Amino acid sequence: MMYYRRKILLALLQKLGGNVSATDFQKLLFLFSSKQKKPSFEFVPYYYGCFSFQSYADKRTLTHYSLLTEDENRWVLKDPGNLTELLAKEDAAVLKEVITEYGTLRGEKLMRYVYLKFPYYAINSRVKKNLLSKLEWDKIKARKTVTKHPCFFTIGYEGRSIDGYLNELVKHGVTILLDVRKNAFSMKYGFSKTQLKDSVEKLGMEYCHVPELGIESSDRKELHSQADYDRLFENYEKNVLPRQSRLLNTLVERVKKSERIALTCFEKEPAQCHRTRIAHAIQKMAGTSYLLIEL
Repeated sequence: MMYYRRKILLALLQKLGGNVSATDFQKLLFLFSSKQKKPSFEFVPYYYGCFSFQSYADKRTLTHYSLLTEDENRWVLKDPGNLTELLAKEDAAVLKEVITEYGTLRGEKLMRYVYLKFPYYAINSRVKKNLLSKLEWDKIKARKTVTKHPCFFTIGYEGRSIDGYLNELVKHGVTILLDVRKNAFSMKYGFSKTQLKDSVEKLGMEYCHVPELGIESSDRKELHSQADYDRLFENYEKNVLPRQSRLLNTLVERVKKSERIALTCFEKEPAQCHRTRIAHAIQKMAGTSYLLIEL
C-alpha cells in the first residue's frame, strides 16, 4: 500500500503537466502543504528556499517503483493517468485551488512570490540577490535567528518528520547537534547517523555522534513506569557520566564559546530520556546562567 503523502506528490505532479523542474516542484508542493489543515510535508529553509528532505526520499522510492522517471533536476511522471482520484475530498479541493492560483507560475516569478509571502524559508537562499531588492532582503534577513547567547537544548525525534525536526534546530539557532544515542540507527527516514549528519551539515550546523554518552539497549528493557526510567537514569548518573568527565568538560568549553548545543535522542518525553540528565550535568558544570530548553 502506498503512503498517502506519495499519492499527493503524484497527483500534484500530474496536475502540473507531469514534468516540472525540481525547484519549481518544491515551491508548488510547499504552497499546497501550506493550504492543508494538516500539512503532508514540512519544509526547511534551504539553498533555493523551502525544501522537504522527506519529499526527496519519497521521490527516490517512487522512481524505484517506476512511477517517476529518474531525473535529478526534474520531477517527471512515467504514466500521468488521473491521479486526483487518489486524494481525499478536502485535498482534491486544495489541489484544485493551488492549480488555479499558481499553476502557471514557474522559475523566478514563482520563487520570488514564495520568498516574499513566506520570508522565513528564504533566509538561507543562495539566489536572493537576483530576485530581491535590498529592502526586501533586509526584511527576510530579519527572520533569521541570530544570537550569540549560549544555550543547551534537548530534542527527541519520536513523532517528528525529519523536516519538522530540522526546522526546530534552525529556528532556535542551534550550532551543534550532539547525538547521544549508543547506536545512531533508526528505521525512520532521516534519523540514522549518515542521513542525519548529511542534512544537518547542509543546513550549516555541526553534527557529532557521541556513543560514549549512550545507554546500552539491553539496559532499556523492562521499562514500564516512570519509576523504572528514574532508576535507570540514577544509575546512569552514578556510573556512566562520571567516567565521561573529560568529554563533558569539552562540551562545557564549547558552550562558553557561545555555542548553542542540542542534545538529541529518540524519546519524545524528556523525562524518559537520558539526554536530560546529560544536559543537567553540563549545565551544572558550566553554571546555571546557561539556559536549558526542551524543543
